[in-house]
Amino acid sequence: MVGEEMVLNGRYKLLERIGSGGMSVVYKAQDMLLGRLVAVKMLHDIFSGDEEFLRRFRQEATAAAGLQHPNIVTVHDIGQDEYRQYIVMEYVKGRTLKQIVRQHNQEERLMPVKRILDLTIQVCSGIGYAHRAHLVHCDVKPQNVLVTRDERIKVADFGIARAMSEASQQIQEEGLWGTPQYFSPEQAAGEAPTPASDVYAIGVMMFEMLSGQLPFTAESQTGLALKHIQERPPRVSEINPAVPEQLELIVDKVLAKEPAGRYRTAGQLGQVLSSYRSSSQAETGPFVSVAAVTAEMAEPGTPVSEQPTQIFPKAQQTVPSASGQEIETAGFERLAAFTTAVSPEKGGNDWLAIGLGIIALIALLGLIPLWYFVYVAYAG
Repeated sequence: MVGEEMVLNGRYKLLERIGSGGMSVVYKAQDMLLGRLVAVKMLHDIFSGDEEFLRRFRQEATAAAGLQHPNIVTVHDIGQDEYRQYIVMEYVKGRTLKQIVRQHNQEERLMPVKRILDLTIQVCSGIGYAHRAHLVHCDVKPQNVLVTRDERIKVADFGIARAMSEASQQIQEEGLWGTPQYFSPEQAAGEAPTPASDVYAIGVMMFEMLSGQLPFTAESQTGLALKHIQERPPRVSEINPAVPEQLELIVDKVLAKEPAGRYRTAGQLGQVLSSYRSSSQAETGPFVSVAAVTAEMAEPGTPVSEQPTQIFPKAQQTVPSASGQEIETAGFERLAAFTTAVSPEKGGNDWLAIGLGIIALIALLGLIPLWYFVYVAYAG
């Protein structure tokens, strides 16, 4: 509980602290004007004097407030009370995806494939909506994915990591933003993230749900970054042989080292997974015994972004970047037609196919009178 009753700007009454991270503390609060529960993310005092960061923070929060989607945590308000900077969000009662994965690991059983598909498709739906609005999350991780009791997904903290990167530039010349277990090779190399970077992070989450493990672990942040850049991830079937081959190929593709080797947006990945779910008989399979959660896994925490965004030194430019071609091409001949059929970005080809189909139909209908006259001639 909050020590003394605190009300921000005479409106948001803080009820209890529900989590904290590297840049903020999160409170469950009461919106006294509208009479509803909300989550208030209050920035640490250290950021109150960084005008450039505060400008970017407000900019990113304002952009996130424009995202209205059932799979995205709604941003209600941003404000300042004296020196306190805060953002007011939808209060979501549930658990983080990270907490769910950890529970399965502790019980030595893996999540059913069907449930993994259902949850991931919802994640793709929310993040894909943001991609169509030209927004990149930058810090996709299971700690930012909330799951309600009725299995609805809510993705939190859009754009906050990007604002955090601005603060880091006041401290060090070069940096990157994200969480090391889930960031893409390009983020690990200090490059700006794109929608394909979010797709990579979703791929890491899928790998973790399917296997109970992360694809890469290391003793240091730099070592982990280099593995994302250089090393090919293990095949998920090496850890969990029950994973269907077609699904494994999709995971391999989204974990490609080069952004061009992945699906370009979360929406495209979501359509591929939806088509796979519809066309396959995805079995839950037997529970598979797995090892305990590795020490490198982030600790579970609060219902809203319980893990701090971390800043890491940029990887040395002399490190050669792996091409990832082996991952991108192995076995994808069987996946190519499946992927192309559901790609949302082939509009020109769709119209061409429709036009040719109409022409063929007209030609076929034109033959009907000819067939009739031939029939009459022979019958007579």
